[in-house]
Amino acid sequence: MLVSSISKASSLLLLALLGASSVTTNADVKLRSWDEAQDLAKELVGQMSLEQKVNITTGMGFNITPCVGNTYAITNPDFPSLCLQDGPLGVRSSYNVSAGVAGINAAASFDRKAILQRGEMMGQEFRGKGAHIQLGPAMNFMRTAESGRGWESFGEDPFLQGVAAAETITGVQSQGVISTAKHFINNEQETNRHEESSNVDDRTLHEIYLWPFARSVEAGVGSVMCSYNKVNGTSACENDMMNRILKDELDFKGFIQTDWWAAMSTVQSAVNGLDMVMPGNMNTTDDHSPSYYGANLVNAVKNGKVDESRVNDMALRIVAAYYKMGQDNDFPKTTIDSFHVDPKGSVDVEGDHKTLVREMGAASVVLLTNQDNILPLKETDKSISVIGSDAFNDPLLFDPENCSNFMCDPATLIQGWGSGVVSHPSYIVPPIEGIKSRVGNDVKIQSTNDNYDMEKVKQIAEASDIAIVFANSDSGEGSTPVNGTKGDRSTLTLWNNGDKLVQSVADANKNTIVVVHSVGAILMPWANHENIKAIVWPGLPGAESGNSLADVLFGDVNPSGRLPYTIAKELGDYVTTPSADLEIDYTEKLNIGYRWFDSKKIDPLFAFGHGLSYTKFDYGELKVKARKDQVNAEIQVQNTGDVDGAEVVQLYLSFPESAEEPPKVLRGFEKVFIKAGGHHKESVKFELTKTELSIWDVTTQSWVIPSGQFEIHVGASSRDIRQFATFTL
Repeated sequence: MLVSSISKASSLLLLALLGASSVTTNADVKLRSWDEAQDLAKELVGQMSLEQKVNITTGMGFNITPCVGNTYAITNPDFPSLCLQDGPLGVRSSYNVSAGVAGINAAASFDRKAILQRGEMMGQEFRGKGAHIQLGPAMNFMRTAESGRGWESFGEDPFLQGVAAAETITGVQSQGVISTAKHFINNEQETNRHEESSNVDDRTLHEIYLWPFARSVEAGVGSVMCSYNKVNGTSACENDMMNRILKDELDFKGFIQTDWWAAMSTVQSAVNGLDMVMPGNMNTTDDHSPSYYGANLVNAVKNGKVDESRVNDMALRIVAAYYKMGQDNDFPKTTIDSFHVDPKGSVDVEGDHKTLVREMGAASVVLLTNQDNILPLKETDKSISVIGSDAFNDPLLFDPENCSNFMCDPATLIQGWGSGVVSHPSYIVPPIEGIKSRVGNDVKIQSTNDNYDMEKVKQIAEASDIAIVFANSDSGEGSTPVNGTKGDRSTLTLWNNGDKLVQSVADANKNTIVVVHSVGAILMPWANHENIKAIVWPGLPGAESGNSLADVLFGDVNPSGRLPYTIAKELGDYVTTPSADLEIDYTEKLNIGYRWFDSKKIDPLFAFGHGLSYTKFDYGELKVKARKDQVNAEIQVQNTGDVDGAEVVQLYLSFPESAEEPPKVLRGFEKVFIKAGGHHKESVKFELTKTELSIWDVTTQSWVIPSGQFEIHVGASSRDIRQFATFTL
């Protein structure tokens, strides 16, 4: 039966979303400080021969190891083969693992605690499979709306990226698994990713693209992965930025590994800071070909081209990360078999994680529009039409031969494609099943998964009180085309005849709800159709997709997700698109994402940070106290509606005009749960330190707080500012 009042149910589930549920951490994991880990590493590495030290830095080759990457084991002294495994969403190439929400959905939750719990969950599953190193999180930017792998990361804003990266890393590493911050750096498109040079000025590099890596280092990340592309003309994996910025400026104490086959040399890579070459063999078509490290590195040391102290440092960094995560204490045996795919009866690490996946999926649903309060669905809605292939499963999704790494789009979209996926989810709950399960026999459901027979679509749409139409847009890694798309999206239109499908349903039913599963922003030529009463944006919600969506549609969860990127009215409103040029100049500089729209005074269709609720929040007076290098802001928020809910309170900072910054930049957010009725207020506090108040000074090569008048803007999105105040430093 449909609910007439959602207050009690939403209270219970929102409390869960805001931290009442938890992931059981591994009590046996004993993390060490970097100092403790380095002392242990120095003792062990001091006993190794040159060849042993080099073995620790070198992958064994591809397609011949248990994991997607393995280092060589050594004996006397003993050090194990380290298992490196994809990816940022969960354990790839393995059965009995959870397919949770994508990184972009974690960001859409705007919920620190939920993101941390997601990290803990992934850490548990990687550890349970015996994977020492998770190849994630990803933290490259949606510089372009078409970005092929942007869905693996956390959106278009550096502050949001930094928070999500740090919380994810903290969660994963709490389970004794080494996180990998990737891809360092400026790997914002798939087009020509092996050849292009991303040309970025020093200030932009620091204030935008380095920001999440800096927060990752502060969180104690064990590994950083260098990227395929060049940066200002030099390949990232032999670029002196590895030493100059990561190790010296940020004081990164872990090890730098290559993306797979991203190494370009032996000597230049070594002297500029590269610590580990993956997967080992330099020839992608010969699994047993030599490595840039291995014997080549040994010879480079013996010939005086690389000092042995550099190899000592490589080995020490790798061993220290191992000790820091306590992997010397009862770490599980590796049971992954990536290249034959471990059997379905292999070690099951899913536990009760489906509960968190469902909650996180619901927490990251963004309600874009809700005309006439059509949502949540009500008792009077006795018949519902469910239309579109995206609402259903298809056997092809579970076919590893024809849909390897989800390189197909025949059905509901829960993740993009490529090395960043969970390739063998145990199950997928499609929207049609989630809806049917929720309504039982009380509501008549009619449906079609045919996106092309418009007569049938019209008949089904007309037959119900409510028509819910599903569509999607996909992208992924650029190694192989899918539906004519090679990584980066060639268009922002919906896939599988989606725009025509939406238009046809809206023409046929005056109560149309559009649900879009997408890797990122799309164009919506139908957005203002008079019959489209709601647009719901679940993004990439993982295996519990249908249940998470039903929780929101029927009011069991009050939506609280927010857009982690901007959705434009027209393609030309975006600052740039993926370029086929081999020299890509980041001419927009600091004006990425919503900053571009603000600086050019372009109205977006849906702003960064936007998302509606089933209730209403009022903002009180903004109070600000400022001193030399710290600013404290406080505001009270009140739920004046009829439904308990969570608000994402966002703080944007405007710098003094002399600083030549964008009009405003995100510098804080908090998700707060508030009971309904206007009797409850939550005080939301922000603390801005030197990190949030500074800009990068290219002359002094340091972070400085500019002098002058600042403005703080607090609101519900980048374009929905409720209060502002000024202060002077």
